[in-house]
Amino acid sequence: MLESMRNAAQGVVGKAIMTVVMGLIIVSFVIWGVGDMLRGFTSSTVASVGSQQISAQDYHFAYERLLQQYQRRLRQPFTNEQARAVGLDREVLQRLLSEAAIDEEARKLGLKVSADALRAMIVSNPNFSDKSGAFDAQKFAGALRDNDMNERMFVSDLRKTALRQFIVAALTAGVAAPKAAVKAEADFQGQTRSIDYFVLPASAAGEIPQPSEETLKSYFNDRKAQYRAPEYRAMDILSLEPETLANPDEVTDADAQAAYDKVAGKDPRYGSPEKRDLQQILFPNEADADAAEARIKAGASFDDIVKERNLKPEETDIGEMTRDAMIDKGEADAVFALSQGGVSDVLKSQFGPVIVRVKGVTPSTVKPYAEVAQEIKRQVSASRAGDKIQAIHDKIEDARVSGKSLAEAAKDAGLTSQTIPAVDAQGLDPKGAPLSLPDKTDLLRAAFASDVGLDEAPLQTKDNGFVWFSISKIDPSHDRGFDEAKAEVEAQWRADEIDKRLAAKADDLVKQVRAGGTIADVAKSLGAEAKTATDIHRDDKSLPEAVVAAVFREPADGESSAASPDGRAVFKITADKTPAVDFADLRVKEMAKQLDASTRDSLLEQYVGALRRSLGVVVHPEILQSAEGG
Repeated sequence: MLESMRNAAQGVVGKAIMTVVMGLIIVSFVIWGVGDMLRGFTSSTVASVGSQQISAQDYHFAYERLLQQYQRRLRQPFTNEQARAVGLDREVLQRLLSEAAIDEEARKLGLKVSADALRAMIVSNPNFSDKSGAFDAQKFAGALRDNDMNERMFVSDLRKTALRQFIVAALTAGVAAPKAAVKAEADFQGQTRSIDYFVLPASAAGEIPQPSEETLKSYFNDRKAQYRAPEYRAMDILSLEPETLANPDEVTDADAQAAYDKVAGKDPRYGSPEKRDLQQILFPNEADADAAEARIKAGASFDDIVKERNLKPEETDIGEMTRDAMIDKGEADAVFALSQGGVSDVLKSQFGPVIVRVKGVTPSTVKPYAEVAQEIKRQVSASRAGDKIQAIHDKIEDARVSGKSLAEAAKDAGLTSQTIPAVDAQGLDPKGAPLSLPDKTDLLRAAFASDVGLDEAPLQTKDNGFVWFSISKIDPSHDRGFDEAKAEVEAQWRADEIDKRLAAKADDLVKQVRAGGTIADVAKSLGAEAKTATDIHRDDKSLPEAVVAAVFREPADGESSAASPDGRAVFKITADKTPAVDFADLRVKEMAKQLDASTRDSLLEQYVGALRRSLGVVVHPEILQSAEGG
């Protein structure tokens, strides 16, 4: 093409034409500017908070990632229009604005994270570790690849995230929910009710006449989406995992015994580790801590120090901890050297000087070697399969590169692939039965994002194995016609009719109870069995969920009915109790932790809102729309 242009420009006419063309280009540069020509005639900043700018590239990246997450959850395309309709664009923008506000505050405070600290965060991240706990560069690279990031981008994000966490921790440390809020929630959760009830069976609805074709069609047309057929995919699967190659017979008793000695009492499969129920007093400085230690050694108790410092139980109780769960190894060693009731000297923790008391000790439990020997041997054999797996992986990949199908590649490697004729995104076959699939969640997510004939890379499993898949057929989701869904339509119509009749009968029976009749008398008149259920909680599983919900909807002495799998339950509430709140109870402690987290989230939201108002927020709607792809 360039040669043709040069030839054309040799003549007088050609030179004139080229002069005009080049003149127009030069004029356009003068008008628009070279930089703007290269940038697409627009600024690249979507929004700013103070001096922090959110680029169009950063917004687009965050927006696309959230869009892809929704697509994976829904197992179908999710358009920009749909995303805007549910507010995903606003969600992404608000999150980025909040993060930018905290970044600006970190800059103003002069906070920094050293390269050594960032390196330590990365190598200590368990997501990037192998089985031995050592940093695995391949896992790290794979995580970057999965998130469409390079190392520079990851480190930059990590630095910002670390600084944000420092600010958040400083702001929310020690913040707890008000005791009144914990009590109110504990009262709500602890409330129990007792009922007398009986079940009105489905047979009480009487004979349901055969519906007409018009009735069923009308019922179907009102609920077409309910009978839509899901998308099904046919695929070949090949799983290569350590368990696949494990051979317990090749492991000696000596090797298995050595492996057992390392995990006995630590791995929950072979027993449980020792636990200690701990309390601690955190001091603001070493001087206060040393003074308290001296008082304890002089005869004062741990409780005396707690009382003097006016500490609440939620401020001292840590709960049960294993040695491995404690972050500071030195502190863990000191605590686990104490006997029950023992009080430590001053210890250095990540939050400051502490004195710890051991309230209770739960000894470790260990299954005997003979009981778990075969499983230990299988685990040892599987752990040795790493080299074998990589060699087989390479052999399978070579076969696929040469053009062989997944089944042929599996056969060459001495393995057998699995053919799935049809599976939906939930892992069910066309009859609704669940299928057994390797690495099921990740496999289905990847398979429903693929297409027929695509040569996908294998999925890496958590135990360093691989799963290959190949899509051979796609049956799209579609609306089923009336004739195709008729059997299901009639069954659902009949069930609804029974529910309607039972509800009407139950209403009459509830009126009898309300007028002074007893559940026992009403049940006897129907030939039903009267029953009693006591101390029902809101999350009770002994009764159908709908019945429990109805029991707590009524007044404390009310009566009503609710659907149950066997028909319809008619009940009368006979007792309503709300026990006194025990703040030392484990359930109440867990509830308090959740409320504490909610309180911290609320405080953080208010803080970020104030930051944004003080720093000033500027948004460029036209660039935002462009970054979204609109």
